[in-house]
Amino acid sequence: PMEIWCNEAQERYVLAIAAADLPAFRAICERERCPFGVIGEAVAGGELLVEDSQARVGPVVKLPLAVLFGTVPADVPLAARLRQPPTSALPLSGAADPWPAAAFDDGGIDLAQAIERVLRFPAVGSKKFLVTIGDRSVTGLVARDQMVGPRQVPVADVAVTLSSLERGGYAGEAMAMGERSPIAAIDPAAAARMAIAEALTNLAAAPIDGLKGVVLSANWMAATGDEEQDKALFHAVQAASQLCQALDIAIPVGKDSLSMRTIWDGGAVTSPVTLNVSAFAPLRDVRGVLSPCLCVPRRYAPGGPGDRNANAGGSVGVLPGCSGQPWPPHDPADAPASLSLYLIEPAFSRRRRLGGSALAQCFGALGDEPPDVDDAGALRRLIEHVARLSKAGLITFYHDRSDGGLLAALLEMAFATGCGMNIHVDDDGAHDLVAWLFAEEVGVVVGVEEAWEGDFLEAVRQDGMVATDVASPRADQGVAIGSPDGERELFASTRPELERIWASTSYAMQRLRDEPTCADEELAAIDDEMPLLAFRADFRPEEDIAAPLVATGIRPRVAILREQGVNGQLEMAAAFDGAGFEAVDVHMTDLLAAPRLLEGFQALAACGGFSYGDVLGAGGGWAKSILFAPALRDAFAMFLGRPDTLTLGVCNGCQMLAGLQELIPGADGWPRFVINRSERFEARTVLTRVADCQSPWLAGMAGALLPVPVAHGEGRPEFDAGSGLDDLARTGGVALQYVDAHGQPAERYPHNPNGAERGLAGILASEGRTLAMMPHPERVFRAVQNSWIPEGWGEDGPWLRLFRNARVALA
Repeated sequence: PMEIWCNEAQERYVLAIAAADLPAFRAICERERCPFGVIGEAVAGGELLVEDSQARVGPVVKLPLAVLFGTVPADVPLAARLRQPPTSALPLSGAADPWPAAAFDDGGIDLAQAIERVLRFPAVGSKKFLVTIGDRSVTGLVARDQMVGPRQVPVADVAVTLSSLERGGYAGEAMAMGERSPIAAIDPAAAARMAIAEALTNLAAAPIDGLKGVVLSANWMAATGDEEQDKALFHAVQAASQLCQALDIAIPVGKDSLSMRTIWDGGAVTSPVTLNVSAFAPLRDVRGVLSPCLCVPRRYAPGGPGDRNANAGGSVGVLPGCSGQPWPPHDPADAPASLSLYLIEPAFSRRRRLGGSALAQCFGALGDEPPDVDDAGALRRLIEHVARLSKAGLITFYHDRSDGGLLAALLEMAFATGCGMNIHVDDDGAHDLVAWLFAEEVGVVVGVEEAWEGDFLEAVRQDGMVATDVASPRADQGVAIGSPDGERELFASTRPELERIWASTSYAMQRLRDEPTCADEELAAIDDEMPLLAFRADFRPEEDIAAPLVATGIRPRVAILREQGVNGQLEMAAAFDGAGFEAVDVHMTDLLAAPRLLEGFQALAACGGFSYGDVLGAGGGWAKSILFAPALRDAFAMFLGRPDTLTLGVCNGCQMLAGLQELIPGADGWPRFVINRSERFEARTVLTRVADCQSPWLAGMAGALLPVPVAHGEGRPEFDAGSGLDDLARTGGVALQYVDAHGQPAERYPHNPNGAERGLAGILASEGRTLAMMPHPERVFRAVQNSWIPEGWGEDGPWLRLFRNARVALA
């Protein structure tokens, strides 16, 4: 009983269900193949009783509810003054000459060394090794994930989701995080305030309405039971409460982990009190999110000075001032001179405090004075100021200043864009270059086009803020830090060199965890000036070739097929619905009970996910549940052989169809799908090219270069002995290939995310009526669902054409 009652397995859920609704709940669970058990009932009374049928005595648990829900008495001694930890000033102050070759007077540590150490620091460096193993496109409701720009660099400030899959709906939600645990080792209250500030400056990249509607979730971590740690937690909670009251922001939810201490013989490690803050806000229109990538923004403010109707056509992304040429430009004459990057910060942030900073930690110190939110009103004005500037279209790019300071923020913008950067040290930086570059005070960097610079500066003045011109992108790959007088170059490097340093820690972990040569190839790709993503097509995404048929009101029925573990049915249904189909949810339990259900459909779509947890091989269990059920096998063979039907399998559905190849006419040479070359689950947005093939699904799409998400662990095609890709190509069975930005089949990682021979990503059979593909077009049928959007896209993404083609084929 103790093991059952005290088990903390997070995969278990407890629901309260009215007794009268239990039969309906049981029917749902049986259809979904979801086991459940009735574990008790709610009764009147003041006790929690746990019975055990095997116990020989009374209840094994008999607990008065007052013990669970009683009032915790206030611990008055906690309010006592917190003992300050031993600290010391950083030995990193600038020398008398503000521009010496050795910028620090401690051991001859120079500026280049400081930059390298900070970029390698885990809190500052790339987190790609973690980001790419999590499915960030599932549901089709993700409008902003961690990866930004055509180079897909993980530097996004904010996460944004849509509220609906319906075309034309742009309402959604924004979420951002903040944590400053190193500061807590110096000042727990300041750490709590800075965590909240970081969450808010991250959130401000989204088009929020100031602080209206913003709420926070607080995750507290501490080692309670120690008097000083208890005091630290008290002061941190008090500081967070006072700041949120001043900002008029609620913290309605949260959690805590209060055993953050490890003890063993002869030693112990205690975590500093840490507040991890998640900030949430509703959005009227998710298209206004600002990005650190200095390519054309996802949307200019309608009616604002940045509103434009230019269409970049097939370009891979353009910078303002680059005349629509593909980015990055290869001619220095195309340098984007019209763009300036400004630092906006509250007055209190100009103190440039280095305590707890990445720089300090990189040199074995913490410092004695950390950054703090000294004026809640100034923080509020900053967030509201950014919201007004964004709404007016006066700023087009955005990144907050956090771990690594201003230098890291600017370099991350350069990495995301694939461009160089000129960093201009102002007069304030002349007095202390170190603090100017590396202080992690509250602040944001925004991009301003030259045409709107006057309006921007006037708006800044009216709001009582301070904005400093700190950098500008350059068309070549150089990165330079210049003195205020413009006469001296204090530091020079290149974007690829610095980005390799920034990615090195992530790379080292990736190389230990994954197949090593994949990690090597991804690191080498940093040197490539061409982006990962591009767009080229002979059709316009918004061209609705199915419109006349949709206008008739006739909607062909498509079975949205799923099995236990499938999770992509809703976005698949929405894609077909948007193309004029009647999408019907069909579970395998429905077909096992009534195999002839398939006869009532003109199309079938097998969705993505993890049927049976991939225990029997990806899609293998799903396929066998059909092959080993005679009536169901016959039903599928009949449907797949009909000349008036269409079949689509995506991801897990693709793997399942590959397992059914003996039932699919013309699928004899199909491969099976095995573990990715990287030996990891791969979740990325990659570039594909539509083959010149005969398929109703892909009509008019031949040769198109289209970005699309992938999310799978077993997507590498493997052929039987005696057959291969050449045989498949000769029979017209190649539908899609992973390619580079030049449109050439990708063999190297990550352009080829799973190691497929010549980038094979989609296959055809049944004279093109059956299409199986590993990428997820159903998750990006709307433009707003894409991780990167080239200028010129409107409501529709180019992958909607696939679903519209199906509607036309079934006319």
